[in-house]
Amino acid sequence: MKRREFLRRGSIAGGAAVLGARAFPHHLYAAAKEKTAQDVVTLGKTGIKVSRLFQGTGTNGVGKSSNQTRGLGLQGVADLLRAGVDQGVTVWDLADQYGTHPHAKEALKTVARDKVVILTKTHASTEKEMRADLDRFRQEIGTDVLDVVLLHCMMSADWPKEKAGAMAVLSDAKAKGTIRAHGVSCHDFGALKVAAATDWVDVDLARLNPAGAIMDASVDQVLPVLADMKRKGKGVIGMKILGAGQLRSRIDDALQYALASPVLDCFTIGAENRHELGDLLARIPKASVRG
Repeated sequence: MKRREFLRRGSIAGGAAVLGARAFPHHLYAAAKEKTAQDVVTLGKTGIKVSRLFQGTGTNGVGKSSNQTRGLGLQGVADLLRAGVDQGVTVWDLADQYGTHPHAKEALKTVARDKVVILTKTHASTEKEMRADLDRFRQEIGTDVLDVVLLHCMMSADWPKEKAGAMAVLSDAKAKGTIRAHGVSCHDFGALKVAAATDWVDVDLARLNPAGAIMDASVDQVLPVLADMKRKGKGVIGMKILGAGQLRSRIDDALQYALASPVLDCFTIGAENRHELGDLLARIPKASVRG
């Protein structure tokens, strides 16, 4: 699909989801072959192989807790992470803010480290803060190497200046093999545009859904920025695929939109229990070919 045509179709789908005045145009997004949560894709130019679906652990994540940790506890979240890996969902989307490092460590007691990709996020700004976080994160998770480390929740276009110290430490850590890739998660359109223009960013975690719900800007504004990231070889991970729950009545539409998107390598959704995880795994192939 050509970029201009994709942007046009994305705008149509967004309007349909927001207004509910007409049916989602499934025929525009239907794949010729089923896509699954377990499909293995490469995250940009990082060389890191990931499952199309990531296991999110930070629904309403704040203050080192989330719906997952509050609802399931240490063993429950660990069991959910294991269940995902057993079913081919091989990426754990963690963050210091969510408090889910100990849960991953518990899961690693029975999951081989080379069977899972670990992504986590930091609020560090200075070199000292970042060095301390890297040491603590690895201890908390129980691993020598972190696959992807993101600067968490960029809300300013000046983030490269504000986070220069942390960025330098992450660059050094990648050179030494302590981490495999670095980047940012964005919660501001200016920050997102700067992420697209910044060579340091290997991976971006970006908000995208057909309704424009809880996004950095409108769908029409965000899509060209993410397309630019893709052209430059950055790995683009979608988040807020279900609009932080606003699209619960349109789950299949939102999944089909994400699955068809040429600007996303993969996406993260935070199932809160095994039933929700199983439901996602069943819905994704059907949604991908729905015409």
